[in-house]
Amino acid sequence: IIVEVMFGEIFRLPNPLCLEIAYGSIMIELCKLQPSTMPQVLAQATELLYERIDVMNKTCFDRFVSWFSYHLSNFQFRWSWDDWDDALSQDPEQPKAKFIRETLLKCLRLSYHQRVVELIPETFAVFLPDKPVPNFKFAVDGPFPGSVETRASANLIAAIKRKCSSDEVLALLKQELDPPMPEDEMGEGMYNPVKVEVFIKTLLFLGSKSFSHSFAAIAKFHSVFMSLGSTEESQICILRSLFDLWTTHQQMLVILIDKLLKTQIVECAAVANWVFSKEMVPEFSKCYIWEIVHLTIKKMNKHVTKLQKEASEARKLIEDSDSDSSDSEDESRGRRKPKPKERPTEDQVEKLEDRLESAQADQKNLFLIIFQRFIMILSEHLVRCDTDAVDFKTPWFQWTVGRLHQIFMVHHEQVEKYSATLETLLFTQDLDPNILDVFHQFVALRM
Repeated sequence: IIVEVMFGEIFRLPNPLCLEIAYGSIMIELCKLQPSTMPQVLAQATELLYERIDVMNKTCFDRFVSWFSYHLSNFQFRWSWDDWDDALSQDPEQPKAKFIRETLLKCLRLSYHQRVVELIPETFAVFLPDKPVPNFKFAVDGPFPGSVETRASANLIAAIKRKCSSDEVLALLKQELDPPMPEDEMGEGMYNPVKVEVFIKTLLFLGSKSFSHSFAAIAKFHSVFMSLGSTEESQICILRSLFDLWTTHQQMLVILIDKLLKTQIVECAAVANWVFSKEMVPEFSKCYIWEIVHLTIKKMNKHVTKLQKEASEARKLIEDSDSDSSDSEDESRGRRKPKPKERPTEDQVEKLEDRLESAQADQKNLFLIIFQRFIMILSEHLVRCDTDAVDFKTPWFQWTVGRLHQIFMVHHEQVEKYSATLETLLFTQDLDPNILDVFHQFVALRM
């Protein structure tokens, strides 16, 4: 019963009452306190969940992966992997095979590659994650020796090691990689993708030793990032370059993209457009890409909530101040009240409200981008399957529709505010019922 209740809390939708790691920590302590019974009961519960994973909600799937990998990391990664050898004969996109692969990827975050290699039987090698190393193609002895990009990268490395300034980096990139063109012919918003790629890959390769090294590199050359990423297209180019460099290191991708969002180097809309670009479709079946989507949405939601609070408090201060001034004579005869906060001017409040309105427009646009891209990608899949006369309910389709359900459920409070707009612009009656039903189910739940 204890284990059942704990898993019930972990899988509580849309969000658990406590941090997921709290439940994992409690179960670890229970195993230590009752070593003769609790580990066996927990193992049986895990087996039952694994057997039912084909019909598991995608949010619960993510939490199951996170809990199981965390639990294994506290017990020397011991598990009877051979009991799950049925996954070896399955399509890699089937839930059981995907669960094992994603668990090992999460174990990699909690350990190191060689340890993960050692913890599973040789027969399970197909599920092993790639070794997380940077793919730096501008090395002098790399695939493009003697190219303009390799030479520029080598010069950039030398300049950074000499502790050059941001202005010197920009000048070097311009000298090495910008084509000769009069300034009056440079269109507004134009950017040089080669220059962006060389800078991003070179700098982050130098900072590849650890997260801290990468953060320090981003902080030192923040102005260069801002200069090169002044448009949404150039920000998407930054993200593509980052992905090319760290394709085999999902944790590094998640953490660095989060850092780029926090430092305002890339906007939330750019991340959404990059995630849903055609070259990223093969990544849809991997959990980390949805980790990036959710942290992007949460970043935007947090920003809007903060501005709402600031604007509301500022407006209330003005109203309270006006009320207090009319009652000042009564107050002077009574007990003195604590000194109120400084009254903002009407102009300051209006500026805050304008910022809030702009942030809400960005939030609405972010959801429109995400849902529009979902519709486009799923519609293309349905048309392709209809043309080829094959069943559209592939593992990829089930997974992607599950992720659409997840966006609606996890961010229901924010999505609900824009449901009328979504129904008018995107989820119209001429949409395929297999996609439209997801929206209708969300609306029905919110009624």
